[in-house]
Amino acid sequence: MDDPHLNRDVLVALQEVMEDEYPMLLDTFLADSEERLSLLRQQKDAGQLMETAHSFKGSSSNMGAVRLADLCHELEHCAKEQHPLPELEKLIGEIDREFAVVRPLYEAERQRSRYEKATVRRF
Repeated sequence: MDDPHLNRDVLVALQEVMEDEYPMLLDTFLADSEERLSLLRQQKDAGQLMETAHSFKGSSSNMGAVRLADLCHELEHCAKEQHPLPELEKLIGEIDREFAVVRPLYEAERQRSRYEKATVRRF
């Protein structure tokens, strides 16, 4: 795996399993991630941060977003250990920036898979 942001092997495996539903899976991940980021930005309670970070970590890992999953894991751990709010907010900012990096990668993957599907149907 050369890409520090996405594990392409995971995406290939997901596409094989999901087939025609793969673009919908990517859309769902992006929408859910936006919602989780919004929750992270609003939370001031360590327990809620930990829960949201845990959930975001799992979906990111399942979708091959390696660095995003690692950052969410770190936030989950720091929230559990009740680190100071400024430290948690800094991690949320890092998660936000990492999602800004991976979002266009997933959008490009979605377009590629739709194009690939349309090309295959023509022949």
